[in-house]
Amino acid sequence: MSLREKVEEVVEKDIRPALMRDGGNIAVVDVDEETGTVKIQLLGACGGCPMSMITLTAFVERHLRTKVPEVKKIVPV
Repeated sequence: MSLREKVEEVVEKDIRPALMRDGGNIAVVDVDEETGTVKIQLLGACGGCPMSMITLTAFVERHLRTKVPEVKKIVPV
């Protein structure tokens, strides 16, 4: 399974449902297999929320890095 597939699976199963409960959503924009960098975009209520950076680091990044150790960095776009 590729890094992108692993990231997409965690996003679909764990992250997206949690964000959708609060009116938000998430899109995986790009995954760099060599560097472990994942570019994501927060959408919906999360896109304009003043707490979006906390959501990104405290929830999305921590969860992805825990479930997919190959992920080294999350970049918001």
